[in-house]
Amino acid sequence: MVRVGLLFWDLIMSFMWVWSGALVRIFVYSFLQLGRSPEGETLKVVLSVFYMFFFAWLAVVSRGGAYNPLTVLSSAFSGNLDGFLFVAFGRIPTQIVGSVAGVKLIKEVFPIVGHGARLNVNIHHGALTEGVLTFMIVMVSLGLKKKDPKSFLMKTWISSIAKLSLHVLGSDLTGGIMNPASAFAWAYARGDHITLEHILVYWLAPIQATILALCSFRLFWGPKESQQKLKAE
Repeated sequence: MVRVGLLFWDLIMSFMWVWSGALVRIFVYSFLQLGRSPEGETLKVVLSVFYMFFFAWLAVVSRGGAYNPLTVLSSAFSGNLDGFLFVAFGRIPTQIVGSVAGVKLIKEVFPIVGHGARLNVNIHHGALTEGVLTFMIVMVSLGLKKKDPKSFLMKTWISSIAKLSLHVLGSDLTGGIMNPASAFAWAYARGDHITLEHILVYWLAPIQATILALCSFRLFWGPKESQQKLKAE
């Protein structure tokens, strides 16, 4: 039942995530017609931080629900084989389905929503960009979990600002998505979800970056924890 609950929350949260980003853009750019003015970008950041706090709260309420495959992969690589298989063949496909359903519905309700982020550089430059951005955000997430997992407000604030900053850095190149499920949903709506550039830039590069971040984190912080345990004993 616990796993069924996680799949349910993954589906709902993935659906809501693509809607949240799209609704913020529609509200700022179309409804308020602020465009990319300083006021419009500031309001967009404020609203983005607000819904990131909301999704962080949902993750707590659901006891692990997620909308990003990279989030569950980082924990799956640290667990056993059964947990990894559940993530790879259960949670990630569910997140993809939720994201695709969300994009298809919002495009029907709001045709002005656009076509999502696109790759504006060559494939290797794009893969490097998404890889570096993913590596950095995974390292931030791991560091926050290690530092003070009980401080929800501070942890969510730092995580939100980090995600937004990295998104801005990569927005003109790849969209700065750092979420394979969301990227797949928009690419599926455009019909280019099986192209080499999509698979390499929005799937392989982020997954490799996630693995590299996990290995790097263990390499630099793992030995310190072991030494502290030995001293305590």
